[in-house]
Amino acid sequence: MTLSIKLSILVIATLLTGLSAGLCFTWTNTVTTGIGKLDNVGYLQAFQQMNRAIINPTFMIVFFGSFMLQVVNIFIFKNVPSSFLIHSITATVLYFLGVVLVTIFGNVPLNELLDKTDLAAANTAQLQNLRTHFEVEWNRLHLIRTITSILSFLLLLISLLKVNNLSST
Repeated sequence: MTLSIKLSILVIATLLTGLSAGLCFTWTNTVTTGIGKLDNVGYLQAFQQMNRAIINPTFMIVFFGSFMLQVVNIFIFKNVPSSFLIHSITATVLYFLGVVLVTIFGNVPLNELLDKTDLAAANTAQLQNLRTHFEVEWNRLHLIRTITSILSFLLLLISLLKVNNLSST
C-alpha cells in the first residue's frame, strides 16, 4: 500500500472523527441546552424526533466509519515509530470506549425507552419522571462521548502531523 493511500485513510479517519466530535460538541453546547428549556412534553417530543432523525446513512458512516478507519490506521501504520502508534491506539480506544460503547449501551437504551413511550397517554407526573430520568442520564453519558470524541480527534490530528513529518524526512 502506498504512503499516499495510507495518508488518505488517516486523513479520512481524522475527518470522520472530527465530524463526530463536532456533532457531540454541538449537541452538548447547543441542542440539549436549547431543548432543556422546553416543558416536559416539548422536551420529550423533540428528543423523540431527533433520535429518530439521526439514524440515517450519513450519520452511520461518520459514527462507525471513524472507528473502523482508526482501526485500519493502526494496522497500516504498524511499522512507524511508537509515538505515532501510541497516539493512534489511544485515539481508537478512547473513541471505542467513550463514544461507540457509551452510545450502544448507554444512550441508545435511553433513546429506545423514550421512543416506546406514548407521551400523549402519560400524565404530568409520568412525564416529569421520564424526563428527569432520561435527561440527567442521557446528558451525563453524552458528556463522556463529547470529551472522548474530542480527545480522539486531537490525538488523530497529532498522529497526522507525526506521519506527515515522517514522510517529509
